[in-house]
Amino acid sequence: MKAVILAGGEGTRLRPLTYSIPKPLLPIGRKPILEIIMELLREHGFWDIILTVEYKAELIKSYFRDGSNLGVNITYFQEGRFLGTAGPVKAVEDFLGDEPFITMNGDLLTDLNFSEMYSEHLNKVADLTMATTFYNVKLPFGVVDTIGDDIVSIREKPILDFMVNAGIYIISPYVLDFIPKDKYYDMPDLIQSLIDHGRRVETYQIDGKWQDLGTMESYEEANAVYLEND
Repeated sequence: MKAVILAGGEGTRLRPLTYSIPKPLLPIGRKPILEIIMELLREHGFWDIILTVEYKAELIKSYFRDGSNLGVNITYFQEGRFLGTAGPVKAVEDFLGDEPFITMNGDLLTDLNFSEMYSEHLNKVADLTMATTFYNVKLPFGVVDTIGDDIVSIREKPILDFMVNAGIYIISPYVLDFIPKDKYYDMPDLIQSLIDHGRRVETYQIDGKWQDLGTMESYEEANAVYLEND
């Protein structure tokens, strides 16, 4: 089975670290983020991996080479210019074949069961399956509920839960026809286009660990958790 990992971003929110090291090579404990991702994919049967790269691509290529040290086969695609989160997937269309594949951001830590998500995608005959997780936000103020000018309740600093996009997708190959070629195009645009065309877009809830490492705060937190569990 094949996986496309988006690893071309500049990681601007992680500067100054990413001035010299591309975000996918930043370590969590002893291993780069991207190595942890590829090892988990391999455990679930995704040995054929396509890395879309751009920023400091040569460092990523020289570290992972052909992937044989990790037990995977890596194909690299250099974007040339940033194409969003769906545009690079269209660009590697010729490498993907005629089976559903996984695509994901290259800055995530998760214990998601990729093979189970893949099976669910097949069982539901979905066009696209999006992994989701719950994210809660604690409001710093009391929330006032009213009817007209009358206060009917007040909730002091409530915690609100939202289902959010986890940046991991299973995509059936014909969905690539919905992505414009050689243009900047994001996954939310693709998903909305599929919905507008009456195609089947499903969710798969992550019950375990998920963390986006796009900010300095989340990166430091992930390393602190690793040190505690090491």
